[in-house]
Amino acid sequence: MTARTTCNSLQVATPLYRFIEDKVLPGTGIKSADFWKGFDEIVRDLTPKNEALLAKRDHLQAQIDDWHKAHPGPIKDMPAYRQFLEKIGYIEPVPADVSADTQNVDDELALQAGPQLVVPLLNARYALNAANARWGSLYDALYGSDVISEEDGASKAGGYNPVRGAKVVAYARQFLDQAVPLAKGSYQDVVGYWVDGNKLAVKLNDGSTTGLKDEKQFVGYQGSTSSPSSLLLRNNGIHIDIQIDKTKIIGLSDPAGVNDVVVEAALSTILDLEDSIAAVDADDKVLAYENWLGILKGTLVEEVTKGGKTFTRQLNPDRKYTAAIGAVDAKDGIVTLHGRSLLFLRNVGHLMTNPAIITAEYAIQSQQLKSIYG
Repeated sequence: MTARTTCNSLQVATPLYRFIEDKVLPGTGIKSADFWKGFDEIVRDLTPKNEALLAKRDHLQAQIDDWHKAHPGPIKDMPAYRQFLEKIGYIEPVPADVSADTQNVDDELALQAGPQLVVPLLNARYALNAANARWGSLYDALYGSDVISEEDGASKAGGYNPVRGAKVVAYARQFLDQAVPLAKGSYQDVVGYWVDGNKLAVKLNDGSTTGLKDEKQFVGYQGSTSSPSSLLLRNNGIHIDIQIDKTKIIGLSDPAGVNDVVVEAALSTILDLEDSIAAVDADDKVLAYENWLGILKGTLVEEVTKGGKTFTRQLNPDRKYTAAIGAVDAKDGIVTLHGRSLLFLRNVGHLMTNPAIITAEYAIQSQQLKSIYG
């Protein structure tokens, strides 16, 4: 039987109560009594409204069921069916011309186009991976996928295959040629990078120098102007980070020292409390809420064992670069980009209930049923 703590007119599962008391409220400046009083008032206000919505939902479903029983088989008269749905209020009539303006919408939703992930919030490792998936190695993604053919000795099985690696590098350079083209030549021919007058300078294997076809695609860099370790480029609002490191195995064999191409990937992520998990009681809820709280506070960590090695996975920090000619939102000469995905929390629908918190009325009804049926 679930242990419960009384909070005004609510019966709160004790694990959830302790989570709120010990981990959520400290540091907020909100007193425990004020929080539970306010939460109790919200439940009292919204519960009857929610019950009314559920009753309306059941009524609509019953009318639709009756219509289909009276009209079995494929729908033959779709206009008549739509008229029926409008009559019962399931579909509202198409309104007149409508315009809507929004303000303060995150760039990831309003200006940038990129993929979105959905991950179960009960799994801390998955949540961390998804938050950090804002940036990903193009080299790694290509190497492990079937985008790169395994023909001609380019198998991806076993350890690192330099034949496959060469195919990955060639593909990445073609991608750069398309997304951030040079004024002349190809990334296939690059043997060196540096920054000259806030612009990207590129040396080709024929000894000539060039730059970007669109100089404003060069947003920023890390390291020195003569020997940058990172070059930040932008195409259609999405950033590309060319990472240079001649001490690493890939960079050592690259004429320009390029060790990786990191791209902005999952711009947003849904941390899921609904379809991808089964949070059926207070213990499940507390585990998910603890992970969400750790995400919000930036403190969520997880010990991961992979390939015989154990390491700590945590949230990536923001990325900072010295501003270049294409910088838009630089502050004090520094470009700062989000290191993590924009995160949403998807909670369960209004028709889902669980025993984490029960009202006094429900508790009385349960006790009455228990006394009748044992």
